[in-house]
Amino acid sequence: MNLFVVLVGESSKARKGTSWNQIARLFAEVDQTWAENRVTSARLTARGLIGIMGQQAGDRRLLVLAEELVSVLHTMGRSRSQLSPLLRCAWDSGTLRMLDRDRLMQASGGHLSLIGHITQRELAESLHRTEAHNGFANRCLWACVQRSQCLPDGGNVDPQQLSAIARGLTRAVEWAQGQSEILFRRDPAAAQLWNDHYATLSQARSGLHGAATGRAEAQVLRISALYAALDCTSIIQLPHLQAALALWDYCSESAVSLFGACVGDSVADRILEALLAAENGLTRKQIRDLFHGHVSSGSIDLALEKLSSLGVAASRFISGRGRPTILWSAIDHQDQELMEKECAEPEQSSAEPT
Repeated sequence: MNLFVVLVGESSKARKGTSWNQIARLFAEVDQTWAENRVTSARLTARGLIGIMGQQAGDRRLLVLAEELVSVLHTMGRSRSQLSPLLRCAWDSGTLRMLDRDRLMQASGGHLSLIGHITQRELAESLHRTEAHNGFANRCLWACVQRSQCLPDGGNVDPQQLSAIARGLTRAVEWAQGQSEILFRRDPAAAQLWNDHYATLSQARSGLHGAATGRAEAQVLRISALYAALDCTSIIQLPHLQAALALWDYCSESAVSLFGACVGDSVADRILEALLAAENGLTRKQIRDLFHGHVSSGSIDLALEKLSSLGVAASRFISGRGRPTILWSAIDHQDQELMEKECAEPEQSSAEPT
């Protein structure tokens, strides 16, 4: 039930780093040894990760606090880097394997969690070039963050309130560590709610937003089980699943805000950006001119085909002198849905108010 969480907010204004201070205080009360020895903000590398997770003795849990997630994304984007597949395997099963020259390195039984900090601009410039569609993005919970208060003298959590939370968390830790195996299951009410939402959670979505939220079912399942564990029970009850769905809704909406209509292809994204800004659409020549001759005609054709297949852009012929011209335009889905809704509504009687 390990999670990868990415906090996205403006540098120095969203208080991403400051937010960790309160959590560090909390976990120091619950398990000081873990807080001091199993949380790291060191530079993440494939060899270092499998080395520390493969230790034969000691605690195999590890929380990576990547306060500069953009550097991790850059490392993962290198052609020979094995960091990305290792992180994906760590989220899936905890069993890590990699070849180091002629030697097989492996680690099993590990429990890796990750908290990443990044700005929206860094995310836009780095993620879609590297990890958008290979499965790393949808193993993360994306959360837009900003500070909720303006406190000139800083702020702090009341020590008594923090201790009360720590006592509850300590009970949950002791309960979990006292079990040789925990098999979670839903009660009837939670099972019905899960069935009601499963089709929506498992629905395939296009573009970069779809790539970042493609494991909705697995994420909600993990979060709901965590909420049950915090209540020291293996029965996932209705409040646990409702809370998990609410948290997922926030992360999903954050992904919409962060990735929007991005396709995950730099050429297609640049064309779509220009089409959205062009009220009257763009001709094929105007689209080609966007790239100043640095992108081939074939790449542009593939990008336009991708935009058309995703339903975010369409072309039409316009007549004029000489040969007809192809004009490309962005599709406004909000207007399209509104028109479809209006067409589907029955006409009202003239005696009824409108």
